[in-house]
Amino acid sequence: MDLKKMVEYTVDDIMNLPEGERAELIDGVWYDMATPLREHQEIVMAISGRLDQYVRDKGGKCRVYPAPFAVFLNKDKRNYIEPDVTVVCDPEKLDKYGCNGAPDLVVEVVSPSTKDRDYAIKLFKYRDAGVKEYWIINPDSRMINTYSFSDEAEERVENADQISFDEELTSSLYPDFSLTLSELLK
Repeated sequence: MDLKKMVEYTVDDIMNLPEGERAELIDGVWYDMATPLREHQEIVMAISGRLDQYVRDKGGKCRVYPAPFAVFLNKDKRNYIEPDVTVVCDPEKLDKYGCNGAPDLVVEVVSPSTKDRDYAIKLFKYRDAGVKEYWIINPDSRMINTYSFSDEAEERVENADQISFDEELTSSLYPDFSLTLSELLK
């Protein structure tokens, strides 16, 4: 039995990890984070680079952060997440440690060790915390699920938009933003 799943942990436990070790907390439950695969990192860099270029070209207040970047999702001591890519448009949520509260856009690239969390636990956690848009990128299936959370958020969880790496990905937050992941990864 995994004792880390039986004890309730806090952000203080995360902050006391030795240098180089990473974990996430969701409702006080501890999740170790494995070193990502090369393709995972290439996707994170491509997405974060394209989003950062878009945000800078627009000259707005939004900022793009690739992992590792701390998100204190519910501004409590029980939730600490490091999304693969985080976009924050409210500078008041940012401090020297990361983002306090819900980011505007979160991107998770599925790894074998995170698949269940990305598609289930984090999906509902992000929605309930107030994240506006969530992308789940699956390198194995070469598919992207996008969720745009609004007043109809519960319906949107069951009805994700799903596209392939070869199709154009657009954003409900940024109507003139688009990318084709397969093109970015060439």
